[in-house]
Amino acid sequence: MVAGVQWRRANIWRINNQADNSGGGAVVSGTVVHSDVLIFWQEKPAEQIILQQGLETERIFAATLVPGTLDIRERDEIEITFPFNDYYYGKRFRIIGVQPSSHLPYDPRNYMLVTMVRSVRSHSQQ
Repeated sequence: MVAGVQWRRANIWRINNQADNSGGGAVVSGTVVHSDVLIFWQEKPAEQIILQQGLETERIFAATLVPGTLDIRERDEIEITFPFNDYYYGKRFRIIGVQPSSHLPYDPRNYMLVTMVRSVRSHSQQ
């Protein structure tokens, strides 16, 4: 196993916006489209030039999802469901980039690469 790479299990949520609530606020909802997906990930380091300027940086993660035949889209969210004692257990990450592998769909080596950022919603328990 590569140093710094960790494996987890996750649910994939498809996020959509419903009609505004009675107060005019946006209502964000979602549905689990894939469950118990194997995910390997690694946090990408912040760029040194951004750190030197003192600017805030988003924490960006690179992940590999198995199998690679899943219908994953940008703006979907990954929720960590295993291991239970993990720091990120129950936390969500927004997918900002999707890259399928070059393997054919029936190839057991098929996988998908995604780029994610930590997703925190207002008024939530995250």
